[in-house]
Amino acid sequence: MNIFKSPSPGPASAKVNPITNTLPHTKPKLTSPKVTLNRPKALNALSTPLITELNAALLAFQSSSTIRAIILTGSEKAFAAGADIKEMAPLSFSTAYTTSFIESWSSLTTSVKKPIIAAVSGHALGGGCELALMTDIIYCTTSANFGQPEIKLGTIPGAGGSQRLTKAVGKSKAMELILTGKSFSGEEAERWGVAARAFPTYEALMEAALKTAETIAGMSKVAVMAAKEVVNKSQDLPLRDGVEYERRVFHSLFGSQDQKIGMKAFAEKKKAQWSDE
Repeated sequence: MNIFKSPSPGPASAKVNPITNTLPHTKPKLTSPKVTLNRPKALNALSTPLITELNAALLAFQSSSTIRAIILTGSEKAFAAGADIKEMAPLSFSTAYTTSFIESWSSLTTSVKKPIIAAVSGHALGGGCELALMTDIIYCTTSANFGQPEIKLGTIPGAGGSQRLTKAVGKSKAMELILTGKSFSGEEAERWGVAARAFPTYEALMEAALKTAETIAGMSKVAVMAAKEVVNKSQDLPLRDGVEYERRVFHSLFGSQDQKIGMKAFAEKKKAQWSDE
């Protein structure tokens, strides 16, 4: 198998875990499972079979009524060192174009409504960097190695790197990185806004990713979904249109039970018990 899905206790796990290979040493809470890319000999290079498995795992988590946040990671040595060059090298234009090659790599950006936290250690290059950029929050080690080196292979990013990286760091910096193929560290990723936080060790990274996932899992599912939606819209809409869109979603939450529960609990100085309605 190309990925591991962390085991979840209880009978619900059988419904959301079609992949039998699991990491026995990981025991995350059922509300915030971990998906681990698992092609160690290829440094987790992304291929069509791996992405197919990843999409299936994420869709299973999306359909679960108990899972509320997802952690996506690789190994300490490599999150994903790029796309599988052996798969790409022989492609012709007509084959790549007519089969919509790597289009499915971006499906998580539209099909998964639950927050995804990328925990990046080691290499996150090419498609690996693009995969991390597709997630909602990036945590990384300070020594992580990000980059879009496709120019060195006579091509360009093809899974959103030129768009998402530019939005994260600005045009000039993105141009420098993409035109030279230069990599950047996890420390720089945090400083430039690519990553939310950077950690000195792999252990600290994974602990923080799980803690944040559990924090999110403790919020109203309705509000979390709405928050993810409006933040993502900020990447697509002009400011005025984005603020208007946000306001409409904000208004809509007054029709949810969780808005009533949350505000009542705040007024009474109690912990909210969410209904997810």
